[in-house]
Amino acid sequence: MKKEGKSIKTTVFGIIVWSILALVLFASISLATAWYYIFKPNVKIETETFIYIPTGSTYEDVIDTLKSNNIVNNYSTFEFIAKKKSYHNKIKSGKYSIKPKLNNNNLVNLLRSGNQMPVYIQFNSIRTAEQLAGRIGGQIEADSLSIIQLLNDSSFIASRGFNFHHRISMFIPNTYEIWWDTSAEKLFDKMHSEYEKFWNEERLKKAENIGFSPLEVITLASIVDQETSKNDEKNRVAGVYLNRIRIGMPLQADPTLIYAAGDFSIRRVLNHHKEIDSPYNTYMYTGLPPGPICIPTISGIDAVLNAENHNYIFFCAREDFSGYHNFAVSYNEHLVNARRYQAELNRRNIRK
Repeated sequence: MKKEGKSIKTTVFGIIVWSILALVLFASISLATAWYYIFKPNVKIETETFIYIPTGSTYEDVIDTLKSNNIVNNYSTFEFIAKKKSYHNKIKSGKYSIKPKLNNNNLVNLLRSGNQMPVYIQFNSIRTAEQLAGRIGGQIEADSLSIIQLLNDSSFIASRGFNFHHRISMFIPNTYEIWWDTSAEKLFDKMHSEYEKFWNEERLKKAENIGFSPLEVITLASIVDQETSKNDEKNRVAGVYLNRIRIGMPLQADPTLIYAAGDFSIRRVLNHHKEIDSPYNTYMYTGLPPGPICIPTISGIDAVLNAENHNYIFFCAREDFSGYHNFAVSYNEHLVNARRYQAELNRRNIRK
């Protein structure tokens, strides 16, 4: 009987020991599996990669984006963690920076957090609303069509304080930080806010001193910018146009004829261009045109606000094609300068 009792105890003890060992082994396997699923690096890219998740994307869309960018090694483990963290219900659009060797936990946390990277938009050397829409539409999620539709919506533009001719005046050229998934409307909100920041008390006072509104300053600045790319000459050119306005003389700005013709390849303005019947023809109509002929640079705007005080009424491009101009007080002096330049155009066979 004693031996039989010992045998039973030994058997029970053995079962307990093996059960504990089995549980330990199971727990170890489970922990190893969990570590593999959660913490083992699963991003296989070797350098930082940006992915874009459009507004309204589904979970399946995100998986397709990851696959098309060749981001993840094992999609089964990624999807297991994504499901555990309910990422299916927390899809957030934007531009995301994916770093090498991220694990599933980090990757899912990044995508579900909405911690996206900003983009930096620029729109320099813009002549038309269509060109503006195309330039910005290539940098953010909002496409050029949605942007141009708002630019052409007179009620929408009026709600921001602009009219059709001045719709591009809202856009002060600079580098702006925004989210990639910014909508067209939010883009306009941002640009309007930046416009109001730009027109601070100091600039508004300078505009008032020359008798211009901010929109009139922008219009003249656009002409100045098209006349010269030399920042150290813009103040002088602006001064010429202000002098013409003061004496009631037409601006006679060749860039406005190019704009009226709608042909930006024109290199030489001819007499027939002066016959184009357009409110932008500043040979035919006095005063400023209805709106800007391009989005002027900040240097162009500030050149108008800080125009040089002089007696020049005329100017003509230098015959050395340096980009600078010869300035004149009298028309006869101007004719001498103009003939030298025209002779050089002829010599270089620039006829149109």
